[in-house]
Amino acid sequence: MTYHRHSLSIGLERVDHEFFVYITATGTLTHQDYEIITPLLDAAIAKVNTPQVNVLVDITRFEGWELRAAWDDFKLGLTHGSDFNKVALYGDREWQALMAKVADWFSTGEVRYFENYDHAVRWLQS
Repeated sequence: MTYHRHSLSIGLERVDHEFFVYITATGTLTHQDYEIITPLLDAAIAKVNTPQVNVLVDITRFEGWELRAAWDDFKLGLTHGSDFNKVALYGDREWQALMAKVADWFSTGEVRYFENYDHAVRWLQS
């Protein structure tokens, strides 16, 4: 049996004394994934008790979006772009680095791409 795994998961991660929102994207994301994750992201951002939050997005297993999900992602970025201080995209593909540059245009915070998890976390802490 063949199946296609796809998901967005979200949580709060603590490194030393700092919290940040941690998002993992897996597979090809769908509109239904965004219908579920959007309220969870809203709640996670509200729980980080600062005016702006740092976010680590693990896209090492991310393959892309269905068309409607890409639009959902764009809208989510517009809604929360001003809530983010720093966004670290942790990935392993060249097109993901380009995606980080495009995302930086739409965010009031800084967006950077990393191929090393520890470097991403250190940057969020700096």
